[in-house]
Amino acid sequence: MTHNLIVRGFDDDIHIQLGEVANQRGVSINSIIKDAVDKWLKEQQSQVPRKHYLILYSDDESMLGLLKSIDRLANEGDLFRCFFGPPNSVFTELLSKLKWYNGTVEPYYSSNVQQRKRQQTQTQTQMQMQMQTPSQKDLMKYCVRVMDNITKNSNGKQVCCIDFLMNDIAKSSLECALTIEEAYDNSKIPGLVYCAYKTQTLLNSEIKDMIELFEAHDQIFILKNDEVYKLHLTKENVHKLFLN
Repeated sequence: MTHNLIVRGFDDDIHIQLGEVANQRGVSINSIIKDAVDKWLKEQQSQVPRKHYLILYSDDESMLGLLKSIDRLANEGDLFRCFFGPPNSVFTELLSKLKWYNGTVEPYYSSNVQQRKRQQTQTQTQMQMQMQTPSQKDLMKYCVRVMDNITKNSNGKQVCCIDFLMNDIAKSSLECALTIEEAYDNSKIPGLVYCAYKTQTLLNSEIKDMIELFEAHDQIFILKNDEVYKLHLTKENVHKLFLN
C-alpha cells in the first residue's frame, strides 16, 4: 500500500532543477524523491550501532552500581533494556526491580551443564571428550534462542542488553564461552550488548584464551569500585620492551 508524501520547503529554483533532471532521465520528480529517501533509509540502517562490549568486575557491589548508572542512561536513550543470566542472583533481582526485560529462556541451561561437569571423573577418556561436544552445540542453540527471544520482544528498538550467562558458561569451559562469543561477534543485534565476567572466573585461564576473549569484543572495560577503566589491547613486537 502506497502513501502520499508531502515535501515542504522546496523553493522554485530547486523545483525547476528537479524538473530538468526528471525530464533528462525520463522519470517523475516523485520517483527521484522516493529514490533519495530509499538511499537515506538504507544509509541510516547501516549506521545503527551494533556493539559488543566486555565488562570485568571483581565484586558484586561494583557491578550493581554500574547497572544503576546503565539503567539511567538506557532510559534516557529510549533503548530496550534487557538481560539474561542465572535466576536468583543479585543482578537479576535488581534489573527485574528496575523493570528490565528478562530474556533468559527456562530452564536455565548452564546449570545443567555444570551439573554434568561435576559428574565427570577426573580421568578424561576419549569417550568423555566426545560426550562434551553435543553439550557445546546445545549451549550454542540455547544462546541463539535467548537472542531470538530478545530480538522478538524488542519491537524493533535498539537494545541495551546485559549478559551474565557467558560468565556461568566460562566457569565450566572458557573455550566453550569463547566459541559462543565469537559466533555472536559475527552476527550482532542492533544496539549495545555487555558481557559481564567476574575476574575470579578468568584467573586460572591461559593467556591465549583471555586474549581471544578480549579480541571477541569491541571494547573492554574494567570496574574498580564506582570507577570505570577502558582497557586498550594492542599487539606489539618484542623490541618495544626496550624502547621508551
